[in-house]
Amino acid sequence: MPPITALLHTSNDALRLGRALETLLPCAEILIVDHQSTDSTGRIAREYGARILPADIQATAKDYLDQARHDWILCLDPAESITEGLQSTLFEWNSFPPLNSGGKTSFSMFVREQIAQDWRIRPTPETRLIPRNWTLWDGRLPASDSLSIALEGELLRLSYP
Repeated sequence: MPPITALLHTSNDALRLGRALETLLPCAEILIVDHQSTDSTGRIAREYGARILPADIQATAKDYLDQARHDWILCLDPAESITEGLQSTLFEWNSFPPLNSGGKTSFSMFVREQIAQDWRIRPTPETRLIPRNWTLWDGRLPASDSLSIALEGELLRLSYP
């Protein structure tokens, strides 16, 4: 399996970060870009073996991708976690033929979002697994790519905490 780096941006996310990191078993590296957290976010990240980088207001998304040790990056929000089905897909990921397409392939995931006491499945998958040379961004997450290949399994987006 091509190794994956998980990339998360945090800012005082101690109450939700552990849940996100707990699900990242398919990732060989966890890279946290911390935006001046004053709670125990850093301690929790270190407990899961994450490497922590302080956020730099002048840094671009590419600057953080360059810090990753692996060529494939899984981008998550600290309020998200991956399901067991998506974990299985990522463990078996090397069977996908598009991996040798010159780094232009991206992969997306369906998101199941917690809304009050209910769940809603977002109708369009979100691009989250990208090659290191990715250039399309929507804030801290990859921008949607209509050519992205949807993986089996889901991202769970949980309400605070």
